[in-house]
Amino acid sequence: MSAVAMRPISNRVVVKPSPAEEMTKGGIIIPDTAKEKPQRGEIVAVGPGKEGEPMTVKVGDTVLYGKYSGQELQLNGDEYLIMREDDILVILG
Repeated sequence: MSAVAMRPISNRVVVKPSPAEEMTKGGIIIPDTAKEKPQRGEIVAVGPGKEGEPMTVKVGDTVLYGKYSGQELQLNGDEYLIMREDDILVILG
């Protein structure tokens, strides 16, 4: 993935959401109207953090975040979410 030309401020991060599931484990195809918004993504840009509070996530981390977290943004045809680091629930190893 190429570098994103965004530099978030304060304790914000830019996340590229993972694509929504197309099929269930049982092989049933999920129509577009029934697909859930993904809650998993990859960090593509990280702000400097608040004074005295360094950021715990870094570019390239795969994270889980709250269902309604972040502000949606489209840039060059790609979708991103801008959210506070506090909205991230877990870093996947």
